[in-house]
Amino acid sequence: MPLVECVPNFSEGRRPEIVDRIVAAAESVGGVKAIDRSMDASHNRAVVTLVGEGELVGEAAFRAIREASLAIDLNVHQGEHPRIGATDVVPFVPLEGATMGYCIRLAHRLGERVGRELAIPVYFYEQAALRPERKNLPDVRNIGYEKLRDAVKTDPARTPDEGPKAALHPTAGATVIGARQFLIAFNVNLKTHDVALAKEIAKKIREKDGGLAGIKAMGFFLDDLKLAQVSMNVCDYRATGLDRVFDEISELARAKGVDVHESELVGLAPRAALGADTARHVKLRGFDAGKQIIEALL
Repeated sequence: MPLVECVPNFSEGRRPEIVDRIVAAAESVGGVKAIDRSMDASHNRAVVTLVGEGELVGEAAFRAIREASLAIDLNVHQGEHPRIGATDVVPFVPLEGATMGYCIRLAHRLGERVGRELAIPVYFYEQAALRPERKNLPDVRNIGYEKLRDAVKTDPARTPDEGPKAALHPTAGATVIGARQFLIAFNVNLKTHDVALAKEIAKKIREKDGGLAGIKAMGFFLDDLKLAQVSMNVCDYRATGLDRVFDEISELARAKGVDVHESELVGLAPRAALGADTARHVKLRGFDAGKQIIEALL
């Protein structure tokens, strides 16, 4: 049976009881396991990693989206991370025995069902994108929930791929569903309050602005730590590894008289992405190979 990973992101990082409900809904599908979950209060976001046979993971993702739509109201949600939905993004990732084509089909079937049964508009992204301008996730959700809520009524460029075409769900917004290769969520916290510096560094290192291959990055201020953060998606760790991007950020920060405080791994990473000395080198906070290396959990 094709093994698939699904990593839904939910707009809830402050109420663990809500995330517990969402995970329980997903794991109510026999044969699917939530092998990781992480919550971030500043971003007000949770990331859950589901693994199992592909069709079962698709059902688990649907149940999680349905539960999130009942528990999360975007009209009262606030956080640092951009979002357009209670379930903001749902990527399928091929593992053992699965192909990218298989994951694309899973994404399309899930999107059609979410739009039809839950009345939540769906946009397809990455390898599942139906429109080339929607392949890149930031281009889909760049205006955020509040502006998208208005734009979807009049702007054809914002018309969803599935579900209601001219209105978002009144509380759950919209959801972005896709298929991609393994992505590592990696953040570097700077010893400064200067969020402008974090944003400047993010722009210099991200691929779309001429930076490092496979890097998507944004700058934030973390209220809980009172630090500026460079938040990244490492989309191809073979092209740009964690050591390389950390060193680049450190060099750019030092040029402004700022040191790196620590880094953090959000969710999981493949074993090949972390060398023997990577965790120490990048000052990785609270790293546990037994819990954060995906091969150790399968």
